[in-house]
Amino acid sequence: MTTAREEIMLDGPREGPRSGGVPRQLVVLLHGLGANGQDLIALAPVLGTVLPDAVFVAPDAPSPCDMAPFGYQWFSLQVRTPESLYVGAEEARSLLDRFLDEEMARYGLKDENLVLVGFSQGTMMALHTALRRQAACAGVIGYSGLLVGGERLTQEIVSRPPVLLVHGDQDEVVSPEALSAAAEALQAVDVQVTAEVRPGLGHGIDEPGVAMAASFLRDLFAAGDD
Repeated sequence: MTTAREEIMLDGPREGPRSGGVPRQLVVLLHGLGANGQDLIALAPVLGTVLPDAVFVAPDAPSPCDMAPFGYQWFSLQVRTPESLYVGAEEARSLLDRFLDEEMARYGLKDENLVLVGFSQGTMMALHTALRRQAACAGVIGYSGLLVGGERLTQEIVSRPPVLLVHGDQDEVVSPEALSAAAEALQAVDVQVTAEVRPGLGHGIDEPGVAMAASFLRDLFAAGDD
């Protein structure tokens, strides 16, 4: 017997490959609280110049947002204790894991071809999921987010993909201190992490931050282009 949650199927806008050829990479864009897949698929044309053979997919989160009259959420943030964040991320992880497996099967790709990009709550999900997948994805890019359950990583980490974290020093939603906390926790379990602070930026993504992501993606897949 399947539960209602098991029957949820994630989906959202997709673009690419820009080259028109066979997909060689899969970039999954995970939006923040109260948004939807359209919010981040706008990154596809820019990042697609670096990865012209990539498919970009931006699934809507599984639940209607319970803090706004529009948009979706990966899990509720009405209670933000460390335990509540962990439980919420764990519940959503099973759905995201299944979606990732289905998308890779759709395009005939493997985890080594997969990149997760998140914003805010989407960053929470990207990190929480990537570090616990059986096979390491190519990399994780996280904007304006935080690491959920960092104190549990020593016991729970399975994969160690390289990570790029970008955070504005004027973020009024997720404290900029979350950047250094995440970086320290990841480094403590031997994850290669690059942490970038954007001066004057609030809770958002700016052009330099997108350029950092493009450079990170280029480096991730440079060896395969030789």
